[in-house]
Amino acid sequence: MLVLQHIRDHKEQLVTALKKRNLDAEPLLNKVSDLDEKRRAIQTEMDGKLAQLNSISREIGMLFKSGKPQEANALKEQTTQIKEDSKKLGEELNEVVSDLDQALYLIPNIPNELVPAGNSEEDNEEVIREGDIPELNEGALPHWELAKKYDIIDFELGVKITGAGFPVYKGKGARLQRALISYFLDKNTEAGYREMQVPHLVNATSGFGTGQLPDKEGQMYHITADDLYLIPTAEVPVTNILRDTILPLKDLPVCYTGYTPCFRREAGSYGSDVRGLNRLHQFDKVEIVRVEEPSNSYKALDGMVAHVQNILRELELPYRILRLCGGDLGFTSALTYDFEVFSTAQDKWLEISSVSNFETYQANRLKLRYKDKNGKTQLAHTLNGSSLALPRVLAGILENYQTKDGILVPKVLIPYTGFELID
Repeated sequence: MLVLQHIRDHKEQLVTALKKRNLDAEPLLNKVSDLDEKRRAIQTEMDGKLAQLNSISREIGMLFKSGKPQEANALKEQTTQIKEDSKKLGEELNEVVSDLDQALYLIPNIPNELVPAGNSEEDNEEVIREGDIPELNEGALPHWELAKKYDIIDFELGVKITGAGFPVYKGKGARLQRALISYFLDKNTEAGYREMQVPHLVNATSGFGTGQLPDKEGQMYHITADDLYLIPTAEVPVTNILRDTILPLKDLPVCYTGYTPCFRREAGSYGSDVRGLNRLHQFDKVEIVRVEEPSNSYKALDGMVAHVQNILRELELPYRILRLCGGDLGFTSALTYDFEVFSTAQDKWLEISSVSNFETYQANRLKLRYKDKNGKTQLAHTLNGSSLALPRVLAGILENYQTKDGILVPKVLIPYTGFELID
């Protein structure tokens, strides 16, 4: 959420900056300004009523002490009306504050100056491409056919148990999945991230804190009986660990990692792009989250990108990094890098990670602050990244490592799987 004072002071600049998202933000910002002025006017009137009430109360006390009860009681009648007026103003203020919060929730984050202009993923900027694309044998299969051939992932069984998008991993497929999770967590903890196990359901406050609500409400599974949401990513519970917190400067950066299953409705997703592991309703992901002093957050973002690069190099998968354009940038992000693995059998790139800096946008919603070197309370910067999302990484491994004898296991994973070949 944007800082209200920043909107007051820089409204015209914000309108210009948000055009990079292809958004005409002027009506929204004007609404916020109008509600803010109304809120301040009501608050000023309430403060005046309170001052008047305090003044009359002191006068009543003096009148009673002076032996003038009739005059004192007459003034007491005035206080009754002032209290009624103050109550009405308080109710009006609460309504305006609620409307103001809802309007602020609808304004996305300001894109960083490095974000390229563009309308969609076609306009994303390729930053780097690395790794050799393997030449497969004639008759190479996509991962959903390989999963069936070697009986390692059963999509039809998942449909029987739950529905489409909920696969069942079997035998060596399940062990490879577990190996990836352990490997990712080990890489992250070795890099200084503290492992956390968190709930897989969150309340609405947590969803609003990281920006999934109200922006992605339709994509989240909602348990209405308890008003809880299945998490779409570990980012939500892990970042909310520090909601309503003021950190001492010496505790920054805070670096967390966590593994969770993730749940996404993916409403309206149909077609060949969602076959197999390409898009699921339930999938596993290992996440990294950082809380940084603002002056260090972009250096930290570069470090997170390099960390994910190193993992993909060790897996020996061909990948590329994209800097997302304004039209494809996530609602809460100021700058995002997407990682994509090349699927040789599908002949296309598959997104497997997003690494983002949210600057103060999430922190303002979360009330996540720190004390600077002068002891002043400031909003922190939050960052997160997939390190990594498993389904498309697994798809890339199955397709790029297939041979006529079976599917080889990347060397770095063999100590985790205990086998070298799926056959």
